[in-house]
Amino acid sequence: MEQVITCIGCPMGCQVTITMENGEITSIEGHFCKKGKEYAHDEVTNPTRMVTAVLSVEGSREPLSVKTRQFIPKDKIFDCLEEIYSKKITVPVSIGDVIIKDVCGTGVDVVATKHLS
Repeated sequence: MEQVITCIGCPMGCQVTITMENGEITSIEGHFCKKGKEYAHDEVTNPTRMVTAVLSVEGSREPLSVKTRQFIPKDKIFDCLEEIYSKKITVPVSIGDVIIKDVCGTGVDVVATKHLS
């Protein structure tokens, strides 16, 4: 089975072809850099994503942008967003503050990406 993906590891946007047999990768072709090969491998074996969101903050007219500190499994994105959106935040908030520790049991924290006072 062949799968073609667009690599997002660098600005080149290579079309990478992954060939699999019996659930195992047999070849990865079409990448122009090491990142492309690594991205393609990870995308078919364990896809992950960074999650970003914007929350209302009690005591502030400005919303708070947040993100996961690291990538989380792709299949946890919607659960992660649900947990983020259920969080009640009040000012003050500093960049880097942990908003949610260990979101959805992933071991990854959700952090603030800006200051609000």
